[in-house]
Amino acid sequence: MDGNRLMLPGPKDPACTCTWRLGLLALCCVSTSLVAQQSDTTRNPLGGNAAAIADGQRLYDRTCQSCHGPAGQGDRGPALHPGALPRAREDGDLFHTIREGVPGSQMPPFRGLTDTQVWQLVSYIRSLAPPIDPATARAGRGRGALAPQAIVATLRDGREIRGIRRNEDTFSIQMVDASGQLHLLDKATVAAVRVEGDAAAPADPTLSMAGGVTFERLVNAGAEPHNWLMYWGNVQGTHYSTLKQIDASNVRQLQMVWAFSMPGDSVLESTPLVVDGVLYNTQPGAVVALDARTGRQIWKHTRPQKVRNPYEINPFNRGAAILGHRLFFGTLDAALVALDARTGLPLWETQVADSMSGYSLTSAPLIVKDKVLVGITGGEFGARGFLDAYDAATGRRLWRWYAVPAPGEFGNDTWRGDSWKQGGSPMWLTGSYDPELNLVYWAVGNPGPQIDRSVRGDLDNLFSDSVVAIDPDTGQRKWHYQFTPNDGHDWDSCQDVILVDRMWHGERRKLLLHADRNGVFYVLDRTDGKLLAGTPFVYVNWMTGFDANGRPIVVPGSNSSAEGSFFVYPTVGGATNFQAPSYSPLTGWLYLEYSENGQRYVSAPTPFEPGREYIGRAAPGGAGAGRRAGEPLPSAGIKALDPETGRTMWDFKLFQGSLTNGVLATAGNVVFGASRDGNLIALDARTGKHLWHAQTGANMAASPMTYAIGDRQFVAISAGNMVYAFALPEPAP
Repeated sequence: MDGNRLMLPGPKDPACTCTWRLGLLALCCVSTSLVAQQSDTTRNPLGGNAAAIADGQRLYDRTCQSCHGPAGQGDRGPALHPGALPRAREDGDLFHTIREGVPGSQMPPFRGLTDTQVWQLVSYIRSLAPPIDPATARAGRGRGALAPQAIVATLRDGREIRGIRRNEDTFSIQMVDASGQLHLLDKATVAAVRVEGDAAAPADPTLSMAGGVTFERLVNAGAEPHNWLMYWGNVQGTHYSTLKQIDASNVRQLQMVWAFSMPGDSVLESTPLVVDGVLYNTQPGAVVALDARTGRQIWKHTRPQKVRNPYEINPFNRGAAILGHRLFFGTLDAALVALDARTGLPLWETQVADSMSGYSLTSAPLIVKDKVLVGITGGEFGARGFLDAYDAATGRRLWRWYAVPAPGEFGNDTWRGDSWKQGGSPMWLTGSYDPELNLVYWAVGNPGPQIDRSVRGDLDNLFSDSVVAIDPDTGQRKWHYQFTPNDGHDWDSCQDVILVDRMWHGERRKLLLHADRNGVFYVLDRTDGKLLAGTPFVYVNWMTGFDANGRPIVVPGSNSSAEGSFFVYPTVGGATNFQAPSYSPLTGWLYLEYSENGQRYVSAPTPFEPGREYIGRAAPGGAGAGRRAGEPLPSAGIKALDPETGRTMWDFKLFQGSLTNGVLATAGNVVFGASRDGNLIALDARTGKHLWHAQTGANMAASPMTYAIGDRQFVAISAGNMVYAFALPEPAP
């Protein structure tokens, strides 16, 4: 679990026909082969066998020709020659693609073929030669994938750009030059394109962290509103944009300008990054780089899950982080991976934890200086939570802070006996950072077991359901504040912590704003963790206020028990969750999506089994069972909260509640919200008035973000397995 493993890009891919040196070869090959995959896939037992190739050709003619054309040159399906197989770097990958198909594409599974027949097809496909007609390749004729080529693009102003064609369609070209710089060209600006031979290889991207997105750029992300450089948009976690081309007066004109499909086993929960015209989006085991103006793919990295816990839950990935030319993301089998952001090539991979114990990485890392900070999941499994820091250049772990203290550490006495060993308290959602105080703020999840408190005792169970301030240089805790002591409701506190400097009650303060799953909106002094205010933002009946030390005054009978609590608000799902809230400095308000409902909490002892859920609850009864007169019926919506008073300034009701859909406030006086029923919604930031909406036809489980290319602002959102981008109509030429 604690070992680190450095993985550099593998040797030359024999399927690549370019003659470039290794550095440029890497740039060539990644767009059309899975060089990113360091797998132990099976080799073809019939490889090179002439009889198998002949049998494979006959089988191909009867099975594959109508889509892929004679001799695999491409027709309805892509070409099958070397260099044009996006899912088949290894023989085993090609075998799997034939057997299981490609979800979301026209490639069906062929499960009726025997293993021998599939290997025969693999043998024949491997024998196919690449296209030799340069005119055909240059013109991009046919429907197969384009092989990487060294090209020169001459612009209409006479400038020339030399590099490798990464992708192309009727209207655009994506290419990368010898320095690794991506060029995203509109063909309206291109006078001619010609194919060239070899060119100078770029510097080996594994040797230097220089260039690309510096930490200074990340800290000052607000100075680059055209980019979206990190998960929350900035290190303060405000999820706000100063872009204002789209405003309350013209938002009704928004239209969808591109869509990109990311087929997978679950809906997308990711928030993309946009860096200088390139959009990076994630899903479990895959990262794509897109031309942010057109949605055209530049590269795709696929990393198959190496180990799968049979009781795995939460099969999602919510985003990536970037530093220099490195892109960092986590995997469901609890590995942290670094890619070259220009190519998708793997630079290193570090195993963070053992997924068979219930651990996984689902959220975006946070970059602080030269470190990659990442929190782990596992609270549902009783897996002891922690926050790690890794060296961005090598993947070496620098420090680890456990959210459940061991014997001899502060807070261990808040756990009964050895219950701390299965204490859960994961730190899975991305934190925030104050560069002036040099503190990282990270929220902590539920204790284990989630509902049954008997093994944990009637104690606080630190640092579950808390926010902690940590020195990123040393990993040492500076302070903490616990939102829900001794939680028996699964009110996991992994929600955004928003850092704001503003006037508060007549004094300029460094504030931390946090809307918690327990239904309370908190204002803390982030220099010391002192509670300044706590106001329910939905109906709450588990507490009546706070004592002099900022501890909630809990209503007896509201926590889980064997006999059951009274009907408690909010539910296990909580009043909000990981979805993005947004803070606007223009209005001074915080916006969020919420759900309002209640339930009874009934517990039952449960044995701990590593790698299996550790919940300890019985069914709470039917919906609404136990609701008392005067208590609200279920509802959901988008709210504006005033941190000064805690008051709700407006409330826009939604048809369906959600624990995943978030909001985005912009300087255009617009709040964009995603809804579970598939609508992207625009509201007036000051009044909550509905301004516009668009139905995507798919379940939304993500938060919107915005960026700009040139003088055009875009709003992007994931829905189902698609990424959509909206913008105002371009002016007529």
